[in-house]
Amino acid sequence: MNDVSIVAPDGGEVIELGPARVRILEDGGTTAHRLGICEITLAPHSDGPPQHRHAQHDEGFYVVSGTVRFTVGNTVRDAPAGTLVMVPPGAPHTFANLGDQPAVMVNTFTPDLYVEYFRDLRDMIAKGQEMTAQKTIEVMSHYATTPATDFA
Repeated sequence: MNDVSIVAPDGGEVIELGPARVRILEDGGTTAHRLGICEITLAPHSDGPPQHRHAQHDEGFYVVSGTVRFTVGNTVRDAPAGTLVMVPPGAPHTFANLGDQPAVMVNTFTPDLYVEYFRDLRDMIAKGQEMTAQKTIEVMSHYATTPATDFA
């Protein structure tokens, strides 16, 4: 018999990453690693990661509250609550919360590969390392993810 996962509103694994709070809702353990799901809360006036590309997974963002600014290459779009953004492998992207209130997104990864990225960042911070853009890029590289500096 397959077990069903139910995560309560105060459940999940919470990871504090500076201006971002990540709550892992599905780490792939229930889905045979086909799907990972996180809830990301971005503090007001905060940037996300450096613009990057994933080679081995799709990433989805559903904006639950606030407005999130997505940058895809040279294109900038504001995504208010109710917006879904799907990022296929190879597409450059990043996000930020420029607003005065926290922004909340549900973030999906297919397959679940990228969930471990958040745990690695947490562990890096716990060891006393600062979460700089360069360190973030280094951790991303363990998950078939590279910085996006050219937008061809």
